[in-house]
Amino acid sequence: MLGASLKLAFYHPNSDLQTPWNCLQIGLLIFPLSPFLGAVGIGFAVLIAWLRRNRTIISLPLNRGFALLSVLLIVSAGFAYGKTEAFLGLFNLYPFFLVFIGLSALIQTTTQLRQIAWILVISSMPLLIMGFGQMFLGWAFKLQVLWIVLDWAIAPGGDPPGRMASIFMHANTFAAYLAIVFTLALGLWLEQWRWGIGDWVLGIGKRFSKSPVLILFLTVAVIANFVALILTNSRNGWAIAIVACLAYALYQGWRILVGSVVGVVASVLLAAFAPSQIAQIFRQVVPAFFWARLNDDMYPDRPVALMRKTQWEFAWSLTQQHPWTGWGLRNFTALYKAQMHIDLGHPHNLFLMLSAETGLPITLLFFSLLGWVLFAGIQLLRKSNYIAPEDRLIFFSYLVVFGEWLLFNTVDVTLFDFRVNTLSWLFLSAICGVVYHYQQHEKFIADRN
Repeated sequence: MLGASLKLAFYHPNSDLQTPWNCLQIGLLIFPLSPFLGAVGIGFAVLIAWLRRNRTIISLPLNRGFALLSVLLIVSAGFAYGKTEAFLGLFNLYPFFLVFIGLSALIQTTTQLRQIAWILVISSMPLLIMGFGQMFLGWAFKLQVLWIVLDWAIAPGGDPPGRMASIFMHANTFAAYLAIVFTLALGLWLEQWRWGIGDWVLGIGKRFSKSPVLILFLTVAVIANFVALILTNSRNGWAIAIVACLAYALYQGWRILVGSVVGVVASVLLAAFAPSQIAQIFRQVVPAFFWARLNDDMYPDRPVALMRKTQWEFAWSLTQQHPWTGWGLRNFTALYKAQMHIDLGHPHNLFLMLSAETGLPITLLFFSLLGWVLFAGIQLLRKSNYIAPEDRLIFFSYLVVFGEWLLFNTVDVTLFDFRVNTLSWLFLSAICGVVYHYQQHEKFIADRN
C-alpha cells in the first residue's frame, strides 16, 4: 500500500518504538486540519521517543549543540530590550528543539520518509478543496470547536483578497505549506513512474498493477498543488515551485526540461525587469499576473515601510548596534513600529531577524547546526552503497524540501506559523534521523571488519 508493503510502511524497525511511530503517523494525518489534535499525537510520539532513547539522545554532539543554543538564548533574553517579549519568544524555538531531537531518534529509515510523504500529500487534499472553494465558489465560514481543537476560518476571495489562503492565516504561509506538499508529491510521482510505468515500458512490469491508481492520484495532487501555489500569488511560492522542478530535472538528468524551465523563468524575469522596449516584447506572451506581481506594478502604492529592502536595512542596523546579544526575541515588532509607525511582525528574513534579536554568535550557531544536518544529508546521498537505489529519490526529496525552507526564509519567516514551523522541524529531524541510522550501520560494519 502506498508504494510499500504494509509491514514496511506502518511498522517501525524497532518494536519498542512502534507506539510513538503510530502516534506520529496519526498526528501528521490530522495535523493540517486540526493542529491542536495533530500536535497531541506528535507530542506523544516525541515524549515516548525521549523516554526510550534518552541515553542515545544525550550522547549525540548535535543535540548538545542545541542544548548550548538553548542556554545562550536565555542569556540573550536576559539582555533584551523588552524582556517579557523575549522570554515569550523562546516558546517559538524551545518546543521545536525537543520535537527535532525526539523525532530524529524515532525516524530512522527511508521507508519511514516515504510513509510520512504519503501522509502529508493525502492530508493536504481537504485544504486544497477548501482553497479552491474559497477562490471560485465564494466559500466563507468560521468553524470553531472548543476554541483551538478545531479552528477553521475561510475569508471569501482569499486572505489577502484575491490570494488563496484556505484555512491558513495568510496566503504566504499557505504557499509555504503548499511548496512542501508539492515537492513531496512530485517526488512520489517520479518514484511511482520509475517503479511502474517506466519499468513497464522497459518490459519489466514491476509493481505495475498498483502504479496507475497511485500515479493518477499523485498527478491530481501535483497539478492541484501547483495551481494552488499560483493562486496564492506568492512570489516566494512561485520561486520554490521552480526550484523543485529544476532540482528533480537535474537529478533525473532531463536537460531538455531544465532548458525549458530556465527559458520560461527568463521570459518572466525579462517581462518584469528588462528595459521597457525589451520588456514589452515579453509582456505580449507572459501574463501580467506574473510579471506585475514580481516587479510590484500590481501594488504600486505600497508603503516604503512594507518593502523588504527597508525591513532588511533596519534589521541589520539593529544587529550592528547590539551584535553580541541582540535586542531580544519578538522585539523587532516594537522597535520597527517606533521607527516606522507601522505594525510588522518580522523583517521577512530569518537570518536578519535572529541576528537583530539574538545577536550574531547565536545566529551563527543556529545556522551551523542546521548546516551540519544538510551537509551530512548530502554526504549520505553521495554514498550510493548506503542507500538503496530505489530509496535515493525519496531522501533527495527531503533534502530539496529542507533547501526550499532555507530559501523561503531568506525572503520570509515561517517561524510563527505553527503548521509550517512544525513541518519544517519534522523534515530536519527526518534527515538527521536517517543520517544517524546509516552512520551507526557504517560503524557496525567497520567494527565487524
